[in-house]
Amino acid sequence: MTSVKKISERLIKKYPNRRLYDTQTSSYITLVDVKQLVLDNEEFTVVDAKSSEDLTRSILLQIILEEESNGTPMFSSGALSQIIRYYGHAMQGMMGSYLEKNIQAFIDIQNKLTENSKGLYEGKPFSPEMWAQFMNVQGPMMQGMMGNYIEQSKTLFMQMQEQMQTQTKSMFGAFPFNPLDPTGKK
Repeated sequence: MTSVKKISERLIKKYPNRRLYDTQTSSYITLVDVKQLVLDNEEFTVVDAKSSEDLTRSILLQIILEEESNGTPMFSSGALSQIIRYYGHAMQGMMGSYLEKNIQAFIDIQNKLTENSKGLYEGKPFSPEMWAQFMNVQGPMMQGMMGNYIEQSKTLFMQMQEQMQTQTKSMFGAFPFNPLDPTGKK
């Protein structure tokens, strides 16, 4: 099944001159075009034309950087700082999974709201303008829902962290360690 997915996945090659070549359309494309592929839910992979190294994440990060630089950023400096602090941290893998699950939960909430709202606008899905109108009216309720969601998410993360500490203590508790005081003396 994964081989079928790989065959239908679009291949984009990045050349040393930083140009992106879409092998499906046999044409050069820009980051704006790659962003449109993401918005259209197109599956694609970006590879280095010489080494075949997968550059997809790097290209997606470039798109995020451009989006963050233009208009209203999605991430505050504090949020970005917190994410950076987790690189190299023992919890780095869990943090990535945690963020991914939270983004998926947010998407699920949005999809449910879209599904529930179809009757309000003659069965049509929400356009960006309709979302803006909906958020103006329902903003306070949504903020309350998201506040509760964030609080639950924070509680879940704290519970995961406490569970890991407990498991680590029980796993290493059998070893005869002589703890050092902060000055380095026994």
